[in-house]
Amino acid sequence: MYQAKELTVSTRGRGLVDITGEVQKAVKGSGIREGLCTLFLHHTSASLLISENADPVVQRDLEAFFSRLVKDGDPLFQHDAEGPDDMPAHVRTVLTQVSLSVPVKDGAADLGTWQGVYVWEHRTSPHRRRVTVSVLGG
Repeated sequence: MYQAKELTVSTRGRGLVDITGEVQKAVKGSGIREGLCTLFLHHTSASLLISENADPVVQRDLEAFFSRLVKDGDPLFQHDAEGPDDMPAHVRTVLTQVSLSVPVKDGAADLGTWQGVYVWEHRTSPHRRRVTVSVLGG
């Protein structure tokens, strides 16, 4: 059996948005008890990640690290059609990922105790991001 649901995620600009609850709701709504959940983000300047969900300092540290690694307005980048964060956002996405796989067990995404699923917005402006949650199994 296969079920898919599209999520729309509103971001407030650069940072992480927790979508764990929406993913769990989509998995439960699929009726699939055992299988695989895949998530796919339909964008090139945001990404998906599984990260610690207990301490918000982890999110700030991730952002601080990427701000040092890929600087906005770096003269290295020529692609700046949408501003100084344009190419850095694409690089951040390439260094992370736009697709995740999570096992489904007992009708839920089988995440670890401290794991949450996040959309990581890499642009400085708010955006609406589209995520497809696909569940395959029985």
